[in-house]
Amino acid sequence: MALSVFSPAFSRVRIITAILTVCVSLVSIPFLVHADAPKTAADYTADPAAMLEAYRHVEAASVSDAIEQLLHEKHYMSHRMQAIFPTKFAGTALTVKLVKQENHDSDALSGMLKAIDSGGAGAVYVMQVEDGADIAGMGGLMGTAMSARGFAGAVIDGGVRDLPQLKRIGFPVYALGPVPSTSVGHYRFGGDNIPVDCDGVKVYPNDIIVADQDGVVVVPRAHAADVLVAAQKLDNSEHSMYPFIEKFRSIAEAVKQFGRI
Repeated sequence: MALSVFSPAFSRVRIITAILTVCVSLVSIPFLVHADAPKTAADYTADPAAMLEAYRHVEAASVSDAIEQLLHEKHYMSHRMQAIFPTKFAGTALTVKLVKQENHDSDALSGMLKAIDSGGAGAVYVMQVEDGADIAGMGGLMGTAMSARGFAGAVIDGGVRDLPQLKRIGFPVYALGPVPSTSVGHYRFGGDNIPVDCDGVKVYPNDIIVADQDGVVVVPRAHAADVLVAAQKLDNSEHSMYPFIEKFRSIAEAVKQFGRI
């Protein structure tokens, strides 16, 4: 039976048709995605806090590769530098040097303690202990003080002790290994905020230290923004390759596609 254009049923059909037409039109309109544009090296140079935060989200391996590509230099520490537990951190270097010297001076290491008390949030305590593989450069007391002051972590070119306390408070430390010895009576404070040699890598005050389960990388401050941008690109490429390889089951094709290995 035909519907009259004046009938209520016909009016309902027109309304439903109009609604469906609008819905289809809305679905056909492409969605606009407003993503933040990637930060440039200039952006990071102008905002050091944002740069440091970004370094906390890139992999140490990508940072190391970026440095090698840009500077053609080695700035990573060796396999000897081990974390006391799986960890990831980034921060600015606060450097300290201990000089090997037998002594009975109660103030021989006071400068080391003052250096810790001078540091704050985001600092990484980087210590050179001369010939110190079997000497604990730090332990639970120093780690507790660093943690209380907001340090990001510590990197010790020497030994570390009091691991139960450091693990209890969750303070991340890289060192050459656990040892029960003390530096008291055997070492003297040699200076802070000076260039130090940490596991064969020169570290300057305020260099950026990036550490994760792959190891420790030192980023020269003058190149930190450029290295970060390059490392982010390497990270993005590698992370995009994982699903590609899983889908197509070919690493050779992934390398051709993304140019990263």
